[in-house]
Amino acid sequence: MTQKNNQILKNTNAQILDEFNASIMFDKELYKQDIKGSIAHSKMLALQNIINIDEQKSIEDGLNQVLKEIESGEFKFSLAFEDIHMAVENRLTEIIGDAGKRLHTARSRNDQVCTDFTLYVQEKTLSIKEQLKTLIETFVNLANNHTKTLMPGMTHLQHAQPINFGFHMMAYANMFKRDFERFESSYLRNNYSPLGSAALAGTPHPIDRFKTAELLGFKAPSQNAMDTVSNRDFALEILFNISTTMMHISRISEELILWSSYEFGFVKMSDMYATTSSIMPQKKNPDVPELLRGKTGRVYGNLISLLTVMKSLPLAYNKDTQEDKEGVFDSVATIEISLSILNEVIKTMIVNVDSMRNACKVGHLTATDLADYLVQKLNMPFRTAYYITKDVVSFANSLNKDISELNISEIRKSSKELENINEEIVSYLNLENSMNSRNSYGGTSTKQTEIQIEEFKKWLSM
Repeated sequence: MTQKNNQILKNTNAQILDEFNASIMFDKELYKQDIKGSIAHSKMLALQNIINIDEQKSIEDGLNQVLKEIESGEFKFSLAFEDIHMAVENRLTEIIGDAGKRLHTARSRNDQVCTDFTLYVQEKTLSIKEQLKTLIETFVNLANNHTKTLMPGMTHLQHAQPINFGFHMMAYANMFKRDFERFESSYLRNNYSPLGSAALAGTPHPIDRFKTAELLGFKAPSQNAMDTVSNRDFALEILFNISTTMMHISRISEELILWSSYEFGFVKMSDMYATTSSIMPQKKNPDVPELLRGKTGRVYGNLISLLTVMKSLPLAYNKDTQEDKEGVFDSVATIEISLSILNEVIKTMIVNVDSMRNACKVGHLTATDLADYLVQKLNMPFRTAYYITKDVVSFANSLNKDISELNISEIRKSSKELENINEEIVSYLNLENSMNSRNSYGGTSTKQTEIQIEEFKKWLSM
């Protein structure tokens, strides 16, 4: 091989290695946090007389100029600077000279990237919390309008007992409230500043980590430098929290897909959130819920990827953790758009009250009420009541009727044990009465659903 070809190969290999090693093309997402952390660090250095006031002022002004250049699109990102930290510092030094070189005193890129990434995750945790609260409010408002709207409650996707649609919506409000609380808990647990941990063991410079923590809005500095620079629990937590939320989004999406089908006909989605077939103009496809359901697997993958990266890492920092950011950025973007669009889907959908009620007349939803009546009023053993109820259901089927539609004469004919049953049994088989009889705390009765709604309204107003 000629010397020229050797040089070309070396240059090519060097370029490939630069591309493989660099993170600048994705961690530039952290530019705001990097500049914010650097300004706080410079202020602390000046307060500790590690740099002078003029140098600090020059550094802060220069960093603000870099911020403006990035946000205006003037800043040029290059693989020549491996990551966002080096890119910002290099441009700062170009602007203000040697004072820029003093900024990195008493810190390492190890604690710097942890600080940037923690700030990002904390900020996104707060914003996702607010989106969740907005979505919960939408479910509560919808529930408030349908506390008397009958629909079949299901187990195993089979008709089970009559409930009201508001109760069903409040089930999702409760799910998303737990998600809110998970993000809230994570924020508190992870609200400690990594800055000043340096490479892994702290620094000999007389820094004040409590001051930088205060300037950056953290509760306090982290306690152990070695743990801090290798810790990515905060990233795993937001990925887990997003994955759980997306699982709940996927569950409601699945029901919306079913409910909007001709077989159910419970809801009709706005044309904004559905499409027609490319060849069948009569069709209205629930594309948005399907995409929401599909994107759940995407965020699961990001969580598993980072868990796998972290599973065998020795202390302290390792380059493997460069793989921590892209999945988080992707999952954050996915949950943000998913919460926003689901909120609009729920707000704009039309609830078909008549279809829901008619569906309650299929599957003998009040059969359990008959069994409970026999136990409570006649002191009958439940197992005996269970088999008598099965006889009544079979008789209703022979008449092509639902059990809730039987009159007293038909009920008495359905079983020898019921020949003299009191006429009040008819009211127990009524769909509304059945739904409202489940009046235990957390139950489906209109009264209990309204209590849930009021409790959520108080929480939302806090």
